[in-house]
Amino acid sequence: MKLETLKHGFDLTSMPLDPLADYWPASTTTSLAQRDWALTDVRSRLDLEAWQTFADDLPRDPYVNCRWKRMSWLALDERGDVRDMGHCPMAQGGAFNDAESMADRLRYYDPLTSDFLARPDVKAFVRAWARLWNLAAHEPILMQITGVRGEGLVDPLQGQGIHADGCKALSILVLKRENVSGADNHLYADKAGTQPLADATLAPGDILHLRDDRLYHSVDGITQENPAIPFERFIIIINSRFVDDFQNRILRRHFPDAVLNETR
Repeated sequence: MKLETLKHGFDLTSMPLDPLADYWPASTTTSLAQRDWALTDVRSRLDLEAWQTFADDLPRDPYVNCRWKRMSWLALDERGDVRDMGHCPMAQGGAFNDAESMADRLRYYDPLTSDFLARPDVKAFVRAWARLWNLAAHEPILMQITGVRGEGLVDPLQGQGIHADGCKALSILVLKRENVSGADNHLYADKAGTQPLADATLAPGDILHLRDDRLYHSVDGITQENPAIPFERFIIIINSRFVDDFQNRILRRHFPDAVLNETR
């Protein structure tokens, strides 16, 4: 099955008084309930061109070659406003990450910039995403801008292969895809990849929602369409409700009052 069949556009002139009520089409929640994944786009919900500029000044990932990255821990407060929780490292146990450069270690990254987090369309996106997954106040949300650029052939997953991210709620939004061949997304019912579910090539503005604790995903390698020009592919990853005990221990250490998914 091709993921593109679930994409929908939006009519901004007919938006309801509550802008979050119709942020995602009804097919998104239906597909998540029935298939554990859904694909839509957010081109009419945010200024994609403005968001793309925040990929330009990303620091290099100190743990992975050819990758650039920023990340922040966010949460909703009791009023539903988006708050920056402060610093906490990323932690993925070996059960959820096969890459030696990343598994079973604490990884520290520069935060998302205040200019990015202050944008009204960024706040609306986070609030709508939390609403999609029925997140409560003070549940940690990890939001990343990350990606690869360069020449030749690059594995955007840097050795992770078919994997899960160790959470219950996961979404991947493509920000930039320039001079890229490959980077096709694949979903599977099993980690070995013997039960494929769907395939798609996400364009900028497409967002893939996954019940990460119920399926697995991968991305093909990237090559240049035009060998004379470097390629770029940057994405936003946003996820919450971690089932990775390692990450939950680190979250509890940094955010004692956070609401964690400590029972699976």
